[in-house]
Amino acid sequence: MDDFEDARLEDPDVLSAADHLLRPLAETGARVRRESMMAEGPLAAIAVEERARAIITFGPEARLLRAVLEPTCPVPLVAWPRLGLPGWVGPLDVVVVLGGGDKASLAGAFEAVRRGCRLLVAAEEGSLLAREAGSSATTLLPTATGDPLAAAIVALAGLHKLGLGPAIDLRQVADAMDQVAAESSALVDIAQNPAKAVALELAAAAPLVWGGSILAARASRRIAEALRAATGRVVLSADAGALEPLVAGVRPRDPFADPFEESVTSLRPGLVMIDDGRDDEQAVEERQRLRALAFTQEVMVSNLVHTEGDPVERYVTVLLKGLFAAAYLQIGLGRA
Repeated sequence: MDDFEDARLEDPDVLSAADHLLRPLAETGARVRRESMMAEGPLAAIAVEERARAIITFGPEARLLRAVLEPTCPVPLVAWPRLGLPGWVGPLDVVVVLGGGDKASLAGAFEAVRRGCRLLVAAEEGSLLAREAGSSATTLLPTATGDPLAAAIVALAGLHKLGLGPAIDLRQVADAMDQVAAESSALVDIAQNPAKAVALELAAAAPLVWGGSILAARASRRIAEALRAATGRVVLSADAGALEPLVAGVRPRDPFADPFEESVTSLRPGLVMIDDGRDDEQAVEERQRLRALAFTQEVMVSNLVHTEGDPVERYVTVLLKGLFAAAYLQIGLGRA
């Protein structure tokens, strides 16, 4: 098992060497701000002519769009993973393509133009995707940072202008991300740094990540991916029904066990609970059950919480907190 050393989280030389992990996270708010500034003109020009029949999305953050839109979107929504478009798609539908030049996005844009669909495209100006998607029914949201999350947030603002999604305060979203970056800065010591604190809690754990709302569940999957990459451990993101047996099956702690003889397979679970303040009645009950079960089984619970602002602000904030925690966990394990 990799040895976690909390001294690494305060060592200037170690933190400087891990700048490639921390700097991209610290600059997420700046990337959102830059993309939103570039898209100001196209966003202002969007007008609702008539309500779309359906939305079809492509790209690396297509599922984020679905998670944000599903609770309130007045039309059917599909995150399409295949080449081309579903056979029923036509001029009454909106096709959203998020960045990249992968085959699915290019094929979707080409087919949408051919069928006369309304297109909302987040891509670099002059890119192959921007050229492939060019038409009188296309709105190009120019991007420059290469950040799929920033592009998706700007696209969500465009969908709101089309009457298909919730209001998004782009400036407030960027400010909230900057606030997380400030609180989680490498310069902030362990006693006051929430991301370093979560890393300490997960130092000798096999994380189980849970979120109650649709967006919190989406964040849990992204955070689990980051924790797997950071630790090389088995990390699971799942619903409460799948996690409860794993927590219930944890053996009681042996007060006489030698902690230095633990193996990777003997790591106790650590429960990471995401709270964006949008739990429905079922999620509230599941949260209470999981927390009570973790207490009974002496399983550490780490909390990632942000309950203010619009749904996107809440999502990106808890996500960024989790990504910073994963980065510090990687640094503490000496894997940076």
